[in-house]
Amino acid sequence: MDNPFIIKSYESKELFCDREEELQQLLHNTTGHTDTTLISQRRIGKTGLILRLFDELSITHPDIQTIYMDIFASQNMDDFIKMMAEAAMRAFRPKSSLLDKLMLFIKALRPQISFDPITGEPQLQISYQTAHEKEYTLRGLFEFLDSQNTPIVLAIDEFQQIREYPEQNMEALLRTYIQQTKNITFIFCGSKKHIMTDIFANARKPFYSSTAFITLDKIPIEKYKTFIVKLFNQKNRTIQHEAADFILEWTRRHTFYTQQLCHTIYDNGATDIGLDDVKHACAQLMQQGEAVYLQYRQMLTEKQWNFMIAIAKEGSVTQITSAEFLRKHKIGTPSTARKQTDSLCEKGLLNAETTLHRTEYSVNDVFFSHWLERL
Repeated sequence: MDNPFIIKSYESKELFCDREEELQQLLHNTTGHTDTTLISQRRIGKTGLILRLFDELSITHPDIQTIYMDIFASQNMDDFIKMMAEAAMRAFRPKSSLLDKLMLFIKALRPQISFDPITGEPQLQISYQTAHEKEYTLRGLFEFLDSQNTPIVLAIDEFQQIREYPEQNMEALLRTYIQQTKNITFIFCGSKKHIMTDIFANARKPFYSSTAFITLDKIPIEKYKTFIVKLFNQKNRTIQHEAADFILEWTRRHTFYTQQLCHTIYDNGATDIGLDDVKHACAQLMQQGEAVYLQYRQMLTEKQWNFMIAIAKEGSVTQITSAEFLRKHKIGTPSTARKQTDSLCEKGLLNAETTLHRTEYSVNDVFFSHWLERL
């Protein structure tokens, strides 16, 4: 029997929890040709929301062509161009006139085209003689998409990655080319709030005030609980209320980890799910991740490792330099705490969630956090 708790990508709206308000705002923006900046921490569901939006647009606005690209693994402008072209090739339907035109455009760049032996998806390799040639190709790709006389929604995930490129003018170039398009609406997604905010809300930066903002938060408890109970019930399983409550508390309502835990519980086969069944699945997941967690131990200094344990044991910390926190966990000085925090946030092991009044720090991987608690 198919597991209803999806842990990869998006399958259908029936298996997608809530996000109705954000979905309606994205629908309003994309159909109204308003670019959007969508911000959330990693693995909280922004990619799923984008694919949910694309699914809805395919029904309500079938004339709109949707393209999704994730640039998290990109390192420079070459990678960006390659990923954008490949994303368009994947999005355009086989034997469509758009795909035929795109292939003609790409062939003019004299690329090497291969296909992934596992997925069968196209992979490009384009050679450039000069930086000017790269810029010309990037501009040409935007101009090509914009000239097809069909509305396009282009979602660029992990957009803050452009700040890591060696090309210092990438933001200015993209802003220039994007500003000139008439038929493309953009969704810029990012998981590093401080960088995304600097890109789009800093008056000295090219993208300043060019988009609407949506911040993706955790799904409300009751909505998520109702969703979990319903999916189990639809598969002739029951789950006790205290078990459902424990799932949401233990995963901190972080979408990826909630789905992963429910997926594991379902796979374990219990038909009347109680608290013991949930705790058994929790232990399984921590055990499965142990090899990776021990690798983290090798990567970090002793002070960093102990600092991670301290944050995990607290669950989350807002006052990382407070005398009580430093004394309780033998951290040392406030400057040491700040140094460890900055380093671990940079490595992606700690998450910093900033509100108007405070910044809350927690271990980024919820399962890893619970594993560390036990040390």
